[in-house]
Order: sequence, then structure tokens, then C-alpha cells
Amino acid sequence: MSDQINSLEELKGAVTGTAAAADSVAATLVEVAREPKRDELGRSYATGKRKDAVARVWIKPGSGKVTVNGREMDKYFARPVLQMILRQPFTVAGVVDEFDVMATVTGGGLSGQAGAVKHGISKALQLYEPSLRGALKAAGFLTRDSRVVERKKYGKAKARKSFQFSKR
Repeated sequence: MSDQINSLEELKGAVTGTAAAADSVAATLVEVAREPKRDELGRSYATGKRKDAVARVWIKPGSGKVTVNGREMDKYFARPVLQMILRQPFTVAGVVDEFDVMATVTGGGLSGQAGAVKHGISKALQLYEPSLRGALKAAGFLTRDSRVVERKKYGKAKARKSFQFSKR
């Protein structure tokens, strides 16, 4: 604090000096290289969550077969919208039909379960191949959607809805 800058030239010198110092510090800091995390069978595991649903997801190189709770994706998630949700991480990462997925899902409804599997696939993909992290993170697939159903309050019909008011 004792150094006082009295002119623009001194300010410019101080700023360029700190910028050079910052560049040297940045050069010395080596970016942390992420290592792929795979088990002895060559799979990556991740847990995905959405609403009340929790999905355990394993991915491995393959032909693009997706199995959810022992059934094919088309049988478990019959609606095309839910199937599209499951395919999103692969299309964003550009690895369509390159990985087989085996997932077990519990809790919630079909929409929440599809979101949980999508979250799990995204996390497992970036663990298997760390270079895919940037695309998945930019698309927002690695962020857990924390919105959950609000609890029911006493004296109310639902969380916020009241019973019909009667004046008489």
C-alpha cells in the first residue's frame, strides 16, 4: 500500500508488470490432466439422478445397445421423447452407436428415470473419455437438476393448493 502511483506511465508500468507476473504464474501452473476411470472389464460407472429417480449406469465400447433394468430401451421407454432424451449425450459428444449402456433405475416416474439415465450416461462418458467433458458440460448434461417436488403442507389440498373457500 505504500507504493503510490502518480502518473499514467507509472500505472501502465505497474499493470504490465502484474500481467507479466500473472503470465509466468499461469505458465508454471500445469493444467490438471484428467485420467480415464475404467474398471477391470473396461467399463465406466456413474450414478445419475433426476427428481426421485436414481440410475446406476455402466458404459463400455460396443454397438450402441442400451439396456435399462434388463430390457431394451425401446421396450422400457416406449415414448419417442424419452428415447431421444437418452440419445442426447451421445449426439452432443459425437459418439453415436459407439458405446453399450447397461442401466438400472429405481424411483420416480418414466420422465424422471429417463433424465436420471441421461445424467448417468453423461457422467460415465466423461469418465471413460475425459476429452468429451467440454461438450457435455457446455450442453449442461453434467449438472444435476436439483428441482424436486415440493412437499404437501397440512391444511392444504396439495403443496400450495387450498381447499375451496366457503363464505357461509
